Amino acid sequence: MSKKTPVTISDIARRVNMTPVTVSRALNKPDLVKPATLARILEVAQELDYVPNAFARSLKRSESMIIGVITASVDNPFYSEMIKAISREAKKRGYTIMLVDTDGSEELEAKAVDTLLSYRVAGIVLSPVSDEPAYQPAYLSRLSNGDIPVVQLDRALPDSPFSHVVLDNYHSGVKGARYLLAQSPNMQRMLVLTGPARSRISEERLKGVKAAIAESGKPVQLDVFAGDYTLEPSHQSTLDYLRNHPMPEAIFGFNQLITLGAMKALRDRNIAHDSVAICGIDRLPFADIFGIPIACIAHDASLAGSSAVKMLLERIGDRHVPKARIVIVGELENGVGV
Repeated sequence: MSKKTPVTISDIARRVNMTPVTVSRALNKPDLVKPATLARILEVAQELDYVPNAFARSLKRSESMIIGVITASVDNPFYSEMIKAISREAKKRGYTIMLVDTDGSEELEAKAVDTLLSYRVAGIVLSPVSDEPAYQPAYLSRLSNGDIPVVQLDRALPDSPFSHVVLDNYHSGVKGARYLLAQSPNMQRMLVLTGPARSRISEERLKGVKAAIAESGKPVQLDVFAGDYTLEPSHQSTLDYLRNHPMPEAIFGFNQLITLGAMKALRDRNIAHDSVAICGIDRLPFADIFGIPIACIAHDASLAGSSAVKMLLERIGDRHVPKARIVIVGELENGVGV
């Protein structure tokens, strides 16, 4: 089947036997066209399934009503909720989002930036593939020296000049560890499943865990396994751990997918999830439907997303607004016995 060619203003003009200028005026400034002429042009436009080229229109006006959103993982439920909030908030102000999922690839992230810049988007909400100190992508200087506002969400590039919305990672680690310690007064081992070892998010959360253990004064053996914020590495790490170590009294997963990976490993080994204290960072999606209220340090993903786009829109309106930082605080949910 051949691909349908988009209908242009010239196509409509030929059909109604008028000039393209008249058709363009009717579609963009209908109050300047005679009612009969306008009615005829709109009728034909509908018959031909004419769709306005918003991109071309924005180039003419030297403006865009598109906000670019670059995310490293749309399959992460927390990110999906943030993106939904971004879209809703953008719509309120007449903007449309253009979403690019980099799937954790540095190469795809660089291409995403190039694509959004070529579309002359009004601004970019960026959640980079990495927040490790060594990660300094080549596109950073282009964004820094350009006139398109950028707001970072969840992950922030080291030493970047952009405003950002981040989570209170240190205190999330503290709160989760305190909860687990309270669940097992005689705890000997805690298994902690993190994101990438050099990720600043993981480092801050782990600092919080260690601070809580030191505060408790308990001689807890802390066993730490790094992953990549997805399910399968934590699943394999937990299986390997259970084969080679005594059963831990507690498991702490540093995001929903990591926590789910650990629970999958427990199921593979026929270990009941309620036989060990479990806490994750951010809510497990739909877990309560199945009667599995896993404790978590929950952050408001919708607030994070809406805060990021509001911050971006502020900078679209005024390019001289100074750099700012918003921190989303997490709170314990589904905690048993607290």
